[in-house]
Amino acid sequence: MKTISFLLANGLFMLQLHAQEAPKPYGVLPSERQLKWHEMETYCLIHYTPTTFQDKEWGLGDADPKIFNPSNFDANQIAQAAASAGFKGLISVAKHHDGFCLWPTRTTTYSIASSPWKNGKGDMVKEFMEASHKNGMAFGTYLSAWDRNDLRYGTPAYTDAYREQLTELMTNYGQLFTSWHDGANGGDGYYGGKYEKRTINSATYYEWEEKTWPIIRRLQPMASIFSDVGPDMRWVGNEHGFAAETSWATITPKGAFEGVKPMPGASTDASNLPTGTRNGKYWIPAECDVPQRPGWFYHKNQDSKVKTPNQLFEIYLKSVGRGANMNLGLAPMPEGILHPNDVKSLKYFGKKIERTFADNLAKGAKATSKHLRGKSAEFTLKNIFDDDRYSYYAPKDNILSPEIEITLDGEKEFDLIRIRENIKLGQRLDSVVVDTWNGGKWVKLASATSIGANRLIKLEQPTKATKLKVKLYSPVVPTLSDFALFKEYDEAFEFDENVSSSKHFIKSSYTAINTSLSLSQSGSVSTIKGNGFEIKLNEPISAFGYLPRQDGVKDGFVLKYEIQASEDQINWTTIKEGEFSNILSNPIEQIVEFDKQVSSKYLKFVAKDMTGFTFGELNIYK
Repeated sequence: MKTISFLLANGLFMLQLHAQEAPKPYGVLPSERQLKWHEMETYCLIHYTPTTFQDKEWGLGDADPKIFNPSNFDANQIAQAAASAGFKGLISVAKHHDGFCLWPTRTTTYSIASSPWKNGKGDMVKEFMEASHKNGMAFGTYLSAWDRNDLRYGTPAYTDAYREQLTELMTNYGQLFTSWHDGANGGDGYYGGKYEKRTINSATYYEWEEKTWPIIRRLQPMASIFSDVGPDMRWVGNEHGFAAETSWATITPKGAFEGVKPMPGASTDASNLPTGTRNGKYWIPAECDVPQRPGWFYHKNQDSKVKTPNQLFEIYLKSVGRGANMNLGLAPMPEGILHPNDVKSLKYFGKKIERTFADNLAKGAKATSKHLRGKSAEFTLKNIFDDDRYSYYAPKDNILSPEIEITLDGEKEFDLIRIRENIKLGQRLDSVVVDTWNGGKWVKLASATSIGANRLIKLEQPTKATKLKVKLYSPVVPTLSDFALFKEYDEAFEFDENVSSSKHFIKSSYTAINTSLSLSQSGSVSTIKGNGFEIKLNEPISAFGYLPRQDGVKDGFVLKYEIQASEDQINWTTIKEGEFSNILSNPIEQIVEFDKQVSSKYLKFVAKDMTGFTFGELNIYK
């Protein structure tokens, strides 16, 4: 009996010892659906509504459904192009701010059922879903909360309809990996013919927490919810595709709603969206959304401005490589397919990603450290060289700054270092330093902060090494899950000239007049104290360009404009008016093409509904 009691006690002791060996979780932790989201890393967002046929960036909601009639729609062509780039999912913009629904919803007549495409019997969301699955990708939906068409917008009746739309999407299109909701809410719209401005409190109007998010959680429990501040992932704060150099997966929202559960419109201060918050209250990692072109919707004059594979790779390094995910916007042409330039860039980007990460140059390396956690294989150094994100090395609990020496399998040349930690136990590492052995001493090679799910360190130039030292710094015992080395693959790339249909605008000179408007300059920012700017033309022109200030300050941006022409500076005729949609989030040059060439002597640019505005450049084009 004594022997049995001893064995039982000893076994219990060993079990307790083993349980104590595992590091305790640190801070807030990702949910299972967030872990799946982190593992995806990349996906695409498809903007295709009547706005495409209007050559606009945001539709007002007054487009006749009859214009939505693509002659050659092919969801598979779009999905195939995305898959060739290695993207893991597609998100259909099922309804943008114009209110037009790409599926036959019961909630409104402003949908694909009222279009001539497939005689009103089509379902584009379904076709995108089927094409996604056919090409091995997950599927998700975007449902704009703002609806510039719906007469009910601003009343409880609209939010009831919105939740019905959400229920339809969550029910009829298989398993979804995300439900995507941006922060654009309220403003000018058609609103059933009212043509007025409507303002709502976006933090309370939709009853996100009480009535809206529960629909997704109940019907699609594994779908991560995106909005500007969560609840599952957050907007990175820009549309360039870049997370901050230090970007934590955790965040405590700033602003008037600080401390409340995150929801669209709850953050009045977006300053920490790119960086997150060290030891933040919520695990809400950043998503880096960026269009493949300058705009989210297709514009013919941007055919030669499609991002190149190298530009997309830089975005990948500064999004996925900083613990975020990359969401690339695709913009089909009116006929319903991607332009050849978009397809070619995606294909070569995919090739670049595949070739770059095909050969892990740390494979076969051996690691040693004075700082081990016993002899358990669960925490051995070998785990940092396998392909498992969640197997890991850990030292003893009192070792917060362990060092690991890595001897490579011969001399290797690399310019990318990948480091990961086991985020199932939280984001633990404050920073990492990598040294290289130069034959006589250790020399610092690179460093990084906020490691998390994935950290890619791009060296300024390729480096050759046989031995490296990795130094970890953490407030608690670190859990390093991956160390890898790669060499960036590169090849010459250019778009095919015979398929580029861009209009090449050529700048024309002009003479600024009416100096009483007090034009002042501060670096790359100019300020007009009045509401307009007059110029004298030197030749006929075809377009006008407004480039917002590029210093990161979002002050004085023109949202609505009017352009007038005159022969005598007394009698003015309006030749163009409209809005610069999404300019605050995506401050690219806005080019306004005229219906016909303007040959008047004078031109006036008017910023509507404001006195005083800023700009980086005002251009006119032949």
